[in-house]
Amino acid sequence: MPIQCATQSVDSTRRQFLRQGFAGVGWVIAGGTLSRCSSSGGGTSTPLMSNIGNVGPLLDPDENGLRLPAGFSSRVIARSSTMVEASSYIWHNAPDGGGVFATGDGGWIYVSNSETLAAVGGGVGAVRFDRNGDIVDAYRILEGTDQNCAGGNTPWGTWLSCEETDTGRVWECDPLGESAAVVRPAMGVFKHEAATVDAANRHAYLTEDVGDGRLYRFVYQNAEDLSTGELQVAEVQGGGPEGVVEWRTVPDPSAASEETRYQVPTSTAFAGGEGIWLHEGVIYFATKGDNRVWTYETATSTLTILYDAATSSTPILTGVDNLTVTPAGDVVVGEDGGDMQVVAISAEGLLVPLVQVTGQDGSEVTGPAFGPSLERLYFSSQRGADGADLLGRSGMTYEVTGPFFI
Repeated sequence: MPIQCATQSVDSTRRQFLRQGFAGVGWVIAGGTLSRCSSSGGGTSTPLMSNIGNVGPLLDPDENGLRLPAGFSSRVIARSSTMVEASSYIWHNAPDGGGVFATGDGGWIYVSNSETLAAVGGGVGAVRFDRNGDIVDAYRILEGTDQNCAGGNTPWGTWLSCEETDTGRVWECDPLGESAAVVRPAMGVFKHEAATVDAANRHAYLTEDVGDGRLYRFVYQNAEDLSTGELQVAEVQGGGPEGVVEWRTVPDPSAASEETRYQVPTSTAFAGGEGIWLHEGVIYFATKGDNRVWTYETATSTLTILYDAATSSTPILTGVDNLTVTPAGDVVVGEDGGDMQVVAISAEGLLVPLVQVTGQDGSEVTGPAFGPSLERLYFSSQRGADGADLLGRSGMTYEVTGPFFI
């Protein structure tokens, strides 16, 4: 099952500029084209370019309480504790990390974790859309697990759901719900946050959401098979925070003898690992404790800071959490804290607010993911309106439609 039907050819100059930061805000991007499916989600391919750097300011809240740029619209697709349209599935509490998967009939599926205990939710739910964007079904694809936080898509069309507990593991799930989810213990036992897969090198990268968490790499042995492999942990040479990374073997991925992050004393600590994504040989990930977005160049093993709120001249992005990257290289980040925005670090190096959720300051933005046509952005407000309990029973999941690409 393909994850999306967009293809890309982005010039190396843009990639270099993005990784170097925001010094040249006036940079003009030339060259580089993308193609996508038709707006209905079908197979017609049309050229397009990212428009994220050009969207205007956020307007007054719409009927769903979202501030959007001109030309964008929203709808609520699911509410916690409420039956999803066209299904018998009661949408889970505390919707968190999410991903989109294209289907063979021109539609797509949005999967969403439940960051709460199995006794009151947990696991993963999914909403299925037809080629026109209408909801046609919703269902559960994983149950009986705790604190499923973020995760990641695999190139072979499965969803990795990560448990954020001391005994947390990674579960590989079928977005269609036709096959039972499978636990992947070789990927380590720790407070998992998110995952991304570099299939070309048979590597999976994993973040850990604790104040002194680590960045991990899982080297799997067989293509499209995460059942066996070696768990490694990052050590930044020279004392960091930036530099060349050496990968050290974690002696006991089961954590039966000692927590994984302490097993290699020279490994580098990160202040609360959050979302992670692979794009054109670069791993992007966020650390919430210090409000940073990082890049790791897989070809050179070099780690750099892409965005740091503490040193930014325009620190409008704070509480960095879940993230995704568009085919054009725009890094789109949801805020946990901050002012409940989805903010893009555009391919041109601009900080661009795309959405702001109003009246829900006690919540957090989770699970940003684009639909196959790149015209629709999905995300959740984990706990919904102010006053919602910690189980997230007022969680809301949204779809925003507009000219992200033109």
